[in-house]
Amino acid sequence: HPLLSSLLSGALAGALAKTAVAPLDRTKIIFQVSSKRFSAKEAFRVLYYTYLNEGFLSLWRGNSATMVRVVPYAAIQFSAHEEYKRILGRYYGFHGEALPPWPRLFAGALAGTTAASLTYPLDLVRARMAVTPKEMYSNIFHVFIRISREEGLKTLYHGFTPTVLGVIPYAGLSFFTYETLKSLHREYSGRRQPYPFERMIFGACAGLIGQSASYPLDVVRRRMQTAGVTGYPRASIACTLRTIVQEEGAVRGLYKGLSMNWLKGPIAVGISFTTFDLMQILLRHLQS
Repeated sequence: HPLLSSLLSGALAGALAKTAVAPLDRTKIIFQVSSKRFSAKEAFRVLYYTYLNEGFLSLWRGNSATMVRVVPYAAIQFSAHEEYKRILGRYYGFHGEALPPWPRLFAGALAGTTAASLTYPLDLVRARMAVTPKEMYSNIFHVFIRISREEGLKTLYHGFTPTVLGVIPYAGLSFFTYETLKSLHREYSGRRQPYPFERMIFGACAGLIGQSASYPLDVVRRRMQTAGVTGYPRASIACTLRTIVQEEGAVRGLYKGLSMNWLKGPIAVGISFTTFDLMQILLRHLQS
């Protein structure tokens, strides 16, 4: 079934992509939620001292929470994108063809919003685990229990608004860029399917554009998610933005860690889109 195929392919794509860049992702979150100035040297130092003090596997701390979140998130996002493409294709009369630009952008934004809405508490748990020592939260369930007891269940959706506001341009532009590059490749190369390394390049471009466009909201989201454990007061989006700008400056504060995202984002998104497409092709081949 097409929906089951999309869910399975999306789940595998998300799991492989996030595991590949988990140490860089954890380091980025540590900088996002602190007032510490970001630089490549400082990022390497955080990675090195984490490895020295807590061991090699600690670089993947919080990755179990990431998998619990990213597997359903990626599965929902990719399958929702396929469904939205079909629905919009029927609506605009593009049966089985590439969608025009605006519906293509809309399908990506809707897919990201759907996935983020259904899996948000798991994203908050992942952020909490990334910035705390092992003694504070022993596992995913422990995070849920402590948050609900000490901070209230509403806290599980703290930072949800900037997440959705960030997901709309991120998912919209990522899917739009990837689908557009595939369409242009088909038009100019004469080949129906790109090679895997070409898919990786298209995915890398998609990740670079999508993450750069939504990055300030990603910083705000992480600050709001981890407010209960980092000493920052729990505040609204506007207050969090104002605090970051006042304390660290607009560019330095709101784009902190973006250079690391330019390294990990294209790798993760490239792996994700390539894995999804190749899995879809494999499953169709096995079915036929």
